[in-house]
Amino acid sequence: MLTKESDAARYTLTRDGELLSVLDYRDDGRTVALTRAFTIPTHRGHGHAARVVQGAVEEIAAQGDRRVRPVCWYVADWFDAHPEHAGLLSQN
Repeated sequence: MLTKESDAARYTLTRDGELLSVLDYRDDGRTVALTRAFTIPTHRGHGHAARVVQGAVEEIAAQGDRRVRPVCWYVADWFDAHPEHAGLLSQN
């Protein structure tokens, strides 16, 4: 399950209550900087980081009032692999 934890400025992906992956962010009201994607080592290699990034991007897009700055290398690579979301990227 994907959850936005606003107080901790992160998205989390869990399964049966177990933490799988985390995406940290900073939101300045105009741009959401996606700063770090991390998957718990025992859960790596199953696409969890991609799922948490995709869920966050979809939520940000649905809000309609923010752009994304991919600070984390993994998030930047995700956007390269999903050019259909390029319109959401911040220009600065």
